[in-house]
Amino acid sequence: MTERYPDQWEADVVLSDGGTAHLRPIRPADAELLRDFHARLSPETIYYRFFSPRPRLSDRDVEHFTTVDHDRRVALIATIGTEMVAVVRYDRLNDRLETAEVAFLVEDAHQGRGLGPVLLEHIAAAARERGVRRFVASVLPDNRRMTRVFREAGYRAEQRFEEGVIELVLDLEPTETSMEVMAAREHRAESRSIQRLLFPRSVAVIGASRAEHSVGQTVLRNLLSGDFTGPVYPVHPTAVAVAGVRAYQSVLEIPDDVDLAVVAVRADAVHEVVQECAGKGVRGLIVVSSGFGEIGDDGRARQEELVRLARAYGMRVVGPNCLGIANTDGDVRLNATLAPTMPGRGPVGFFSQSGALGIAILQRTAERGLGLSTFVSAGNRADVSGNDLMQYWEEDPATKAVLLYLESLGNPRKFARLARRLGRRKPIVAVKSGRSTQGVPLGHAARALTLPDHAVSALFEQAGVIRVEDLSELFDVAQILAYQPLPTGDRIAIIDNSNSLGLLAQDEAVALGLDVRPRVDLGPRADADDYEAALASALDDESVDAVVALFTPPTIGGYDVRVPERIVRLASTAGKPVVATYLGTEGMPVDLRVTGPDGTAAEGSVPSYPSPEDAVRALAYVIRYARWRRRPTGRVPELDGVDRDRARTLVAGWLGPGGTDGPVEATAGQAAELLACYGVEVAGDGATGGVPVRVLIREDPSFGAVVSFGVADEIAALLDDRAHRLSPLADVDAAEMIRAIRTAPLLLGHRGAEPVNLAALEELLLRASRLGYDLPEVARLELSPVMADASGVTVRHATLTLDRPVGPRPELEPRRLS
Repeated sequence: MTERYPDQWEADVVLSDGGTAHLRPIRPADAELLRDFHARLSPETIYYRFFSPRPRLSDRDVEHFTTVDHDRRVALIATIGTEMVAVVRYDRLNDRLETAEVAFLVEDAHQGRGLGPVLLEHIAAAARERGVRRFVASVLPDNRRMTRVFREAGYRAEQRFEEGVIELVLDLEPTETSMEVMAAREHRAESRSIQRLLFPRSVAVIGASRAEHSVGQTVLRNLLSGDFTGPVYPVHPTAVAVAGVRAYQSVLEIPDDVDLAVVAVRADAVHEVVQECAGKGVRGLIVVSSGFGEIGDDGRARQEELVRLARAYGMRVVGPNCLGIANTDGDVRLNATLAPTMPGRGPVGFFSQSGALGIAILQRTAERGLGLSTFVSAGNRADVSGNDLMQYWEEDPATKAVLLYLESLGNPRKFARLARRLGRRKPIVAVKSGRSTQGVPLGHAARALTLPDHAVSALFEQAGVIRVEDLSELFDVAQILAYQPLPTGDRIAIIDNSNSLGLLAQDEAVALGLDVRPRVDLGPRADADDYEAALASALDDESVDAVVALFTPPTIGGYDVRVPERIVRLASTAGKPVVATYLGTEGMPVDLRVTGPDGTAAEGSVPSYPSPEDAVRALAYVIRYARWRRRPTGRVPELDGVDRDRARTLVAGWLGPGGTDGPVEATAGQAAELLACYGVEVAGDGATGGVPVRVLIREDPSFGAVVSFGVADEIAALLDDRAHRLSPLADVDAAEMIRAIRTAPLLLGHRGAEPVNLAALEELLLRASRLGYDLPEVARLELSPVMADASGVTVRHATLTLDRPVGPRPELEPRRLS
C-alpha cells in the first residue's frame, strides 16, 4: 500500500560551500529528470553505485526507481534549479522489516558539496519516522568518499568485509556524536553561505534608477562612494549609464560573473529578476524592495515564492524590505545599504531586523565612535536570519562582540543553542522588542512567543545572551565589550573628583549588587598626577576587578587636560576594564582612544558615559556576562532508574492510534506511572512538613520543553517568582534554578531554619526535565506540591496533559532552512 506523498520530508538545505538545494521525495513524474541525471554521471560513479557498467537506464529501471510507497521503499532527490543532482533511497529487507538497505548517488559536478551527508541525515529521519531502526550499506573498498560519509555520520556502526564488498550496518538512533556532527556541518555550511554574501567579488544593482534619492540609485552611490573593491554593474531597462557607470538592460547582459545582486525593483517584478539572476549564476540576493509580507496575504505569498525560487537555484536572500548589508574589511569595503552614514572599521558585528531603524542604528554607531566589522539588516527576514549571522561571526576573526536588534525569533530553540555556543567565545548583546505583546511584526517568518517576557529573558540568560532594555543600553554595553577586557569578578573601584558623582556611581553599584571597594574622592582640584596615582593603585590592587573613573570640570577655573591621556595609558595595559564619565561625553571620545591605523578606536580605548549611573549599569551587564562565561558548562547527567522505552509505550497507548481531537488529560495514576519510569515517586497526601515547591514542564511551540520552578504559595504565585530553563537541564542549570528565585532563602536556611536537601531537589529537576525532553507528547506536567526538607523531597501530587506533537524535536531533525 502506497502512503500519501510525505510533503513533510521536503526541505531546503544549505550545502558545505554555502549554496542551497531542495530535497523532496521522488515521484513517477521525475522519470525524465532521472534519465537526464543518470546521463550526466561518469562511468566510475555509475560503477561505484551499481557495481557494474550501466550507461543508461531502461524503462523498467526508471519505473522501479521513481515508483515508491514512501514506507517500504523510500527515495529522496536533491534538485538545484530544474535539474536533479543527487538521490538517496532505502529498501526494507523482507526478513528484517526494521532494517533497510541504503544507497545514494551524487552527480560528479556536485560531489564534494556535502550532498551525501545531508541526504543521509534526511533519509535517516524519514526511516525513523517509518519505524526503520538500522541501515545496511554495501560499498566497494575503493569508494572511499561514500565510506567516509557513512563512517563520519556519528551513528553507531559495524563493519564487515564479504566477497570483496564492505558492508556497513548503522544504528539510526541519534547519538551525542551524530548530533554534534550534524551541528558542526550545519555551522560550516551556514557560515559559508553568509561569507559568500559578505565577500562578493562583484555586485549588480538591479533597479539602479537615474532618479535622485531613489532606492536603486542610493544603493549604487553608496557602493561607489564606499570604494567597493570589485566592479559594480547598474542594471536599468533603458539607461546607458547610471551615476556615471555603464548600465545593462538585464543582469544576463553583464559580460562578467556576478556574485551578489541588490534588487531594487517593484515587488511584482522581483520574480522575473530572480530567475534572471539564477540564469546568471548569482550567488546571493539583497532585496531592498518593499511590498512583500509586510503588506498582508498577497505580499506574503509573493515573499514565499521569492525565497522558494532563490533557494531552488542555490541563492540565499537578505530581506525583502531590508536596509542591506555592509562589510568594512579593507579587501572588500562593501556598503550595499541605503544608509548614508557607515561607521568605521571595528570589532562589532551588528544584525538588525528593522530596515527603517537600521539607518538610525548606523548613525548612532558612528556618532559613538563604535567600529563595525559587518552589518546586516534582514528586513522581513524571509531567509537569512540572526542565527545565520551567529554561525558566521563565531569563526570571524574580525568580530569580537555581536549586537542583535530582534523583533521576532524565527527558531528560538536554535537561537538558544547557537547563542550558548557562541557566547562562550564572544559576547552577544540583544535588544528584543515587543516585550508587551510577544507578537510578530507583519511580514516576519516567525510565530508569536507564548512564554511571558520574563521567561524569555531567563532563557536568554541561560544561553549567555546579554539582554538589554533599549538601544542606548545596547551601545553602552558594546563599548566595553569591544575595547576593554572582561572583568574577573564584581569588585569595583570608583575614582572621582566630585563627591556627588561618586555617590551616584556608588548608589547604582550597590543597587545592582556589585561589591564597591572604598571610594576614592580626589576632590575638585585633582590633576593628572592625582588621577594617575589613584588609578594605578586601583589597577594594581588584586581586590579590584574593574574601575569607574569619573571626571568633571570644576565649577571655578580650568582643568588639567592631561587627565584623559593618563587614564587611557594606564587602562590600555591593565588587563582590567576601565570605564569613564569624562566631561559628560558619550561613546569613544578621541581623548580616551587608543587610535587605530585608520583613526578609529582600537583595543584599550576607554568608553565614556554621560552619567555615572550609565557607566555602572553597563559595567554590571558585562560583569554578569563574565560570571556566566566563567561558570562551568556543566553536563546533562546520565540518570539511573530511567526506562524510556516503557515511557514511550505508555504515552503512545494513552494517546491511541491516529490523530486526536486535542489534549488528553491523564489520570493521577497514569501520571504517577509515567513519573515512575523516570525514577520519581508520587507519594500522595500525608505529612506536610518542609517547604512546598512547584515544578512545571511544558511543551512550548517555540522553545520546546521548558522547565519552571518556584515556591508553591500564593505570594510566589502573585509575584510570578519562577525560574525558567530549557530542557534538558545540565547539572549547573538545576543548581542555578533553585537559587535564582527571589524566595530562594526559604530553601537555603532563612532565619536559622534548616536548609532543605538541595541535592535531592536538583535531582528531581533533572529527572522531570529529562522526561519532558524525551517525550514531546508531554504538553504539561506539574508536580505540586513537592515538599522539600532536610531529608529530601516528596512529590505529593502530579497532573499530566498529553498531546500529539507536530513533529520530532527540532534538534533531532536533519538540517533544513525554515
